[in-house]
Amino acid sequence: MTVGQKFKGFAQSSYDPIQLVWYGARAGISQAENSEPAYRQGAKGYAKRLGSFAADGTIKNLFTGAILPSMLHQDPRYFQSGHGSFFHRTGYAVSRIVVTRGDSGHAQFNYPEIFGAAIASAISTYSYHPGRTFNRFAKDGTPIYYPSDRTLKNTASTWGSHLGYDAIMLVVKEFWPDIHRKLKKQPN
Repeated sequence: MTVGQKFKGFAQSSYDPIQLVWYGARAGISQAENSEPAYRQGAKGYAKRLGSFAADGTIKNLFTGAILPSMLHQDPRYFQSGHGSFFHRTGYAVSRIVVTRGDSGHAQFNYPEIFGAAIASAISTYSYHPGRTFNRFAKDGTPIYYPSDRTLKNTASTWGSHLGYDAIMLVVKEFWPDIHRKLKKQPN
């Protein structure tokens, strides 16, 4: 892939309508769990969570699908195994988190995935996720704050979530062509 093709692939995958559904579902779960309570509840809280997930995903896709693969001469695409048992194929798909193809076609450590997700996690955590935010006053007049989400623990958790969700998506990419083919097959 050329550098231009890598950036075009990033744009197509980041602005695919199914991504908005994915971000919307994740924002709904986050809302239900009241994670990042400084966002609060209600429509505004949901909108902030949705925007946060969309920004997180877009930044991560930029680093893992375009910037780092271009710099390191690696191919960001997933190549389906398509053969072997369910467990073999699942293992292959999950292994692509740490193994990818270089532009030369040879297997290489997947630096863009591992470090791109870490960079994106740090950018999002320390830029637009809530810092220490005023909540309310206690009965004695002392201010009470929501704790800051700008912590190393939250960055590591976001990084782990990125890698986990990507592993799930790679398993889906491995089996989706087979499922799609079976769904399209007409009954006799």
